[in-house]
Amino acid sequence: MRTVIFDLDGTLADTSIDLLAAANHCFRVMGLGDMLSHPDDAKIALRGGKRMLTEGLTRAGQFKEATVEEYYPVLLEAYREGIDTHTVMYPGAMDAVEALKTAGYGVGICTNKPEGLAELLMQRLGVRDAFAALVGADTLSVRKPDPAPLFEAARRSGGAPEHCVLIGDSDTDRNTSANAGVPSVLVTFGPAGPDMAALNPEALLHDYADLPEIVAGLIGINPAR
Repeated sequence: MRTVIFDLDGTLADTSIDLLAAANHCFRVMGLGDMLSHPDDAKIALRGGKRMLTEGLTRAGQFKEATVEEYYPVLLEAYREGIDTHTVMYPGAMDAVEALKTAGYGVGICTNKPEGLAELLMQRLGVRDAFAALVGADTLSVRKPDPAPLFEAARRSGGAPEHCVLIGDSDTDRNTSANAGVPSVLVTFGPAGPDMAALNPEALLHDYADLPEIVAGLIGINPAR
């Protein structure tokens, strides 16, 4: 079976506001006040918790690696508590997922978000059951851009790893697909959208309505059963 594997943050869902809120919680605990803002820092939010802490501490002139490590668990707990306060699925994302499933593709998620948080978010958004598999940053001993999590997501979605395509929004996703030897489709509607063309993916996605046709062109269709 051919499979379509999605990144989560910035690809399926806009999680940036809730991620920034968790980071700012940490900065307020430190006595620094809010150091990151939306939408200006949305791109930073999607690079992960430690990247947000590093950026805010650097702006405050107080960066220390030890401080990042100390507050990372605090950030994760704050994020867990407000994980779906403002997060929404991108328009048309779930329609595209259902169209792909109807066409016979296996559909899964491969994210660098911790698996527990990714599971919680998808459940809160009411869409977890639409995906056959979810592989997170800590599901395996390695994470993207290592290709192993992508291959694992494809296998858990019922497919052969060599016949998958990765839908993402970052250089990490582009590098993952390159390392795996499979095509990538990068979305242009996320915070880093204007940067995607320079990464030379096999395709760019401007509207989820176009995804089924793009996927068929890249990896073909599944034989009728």
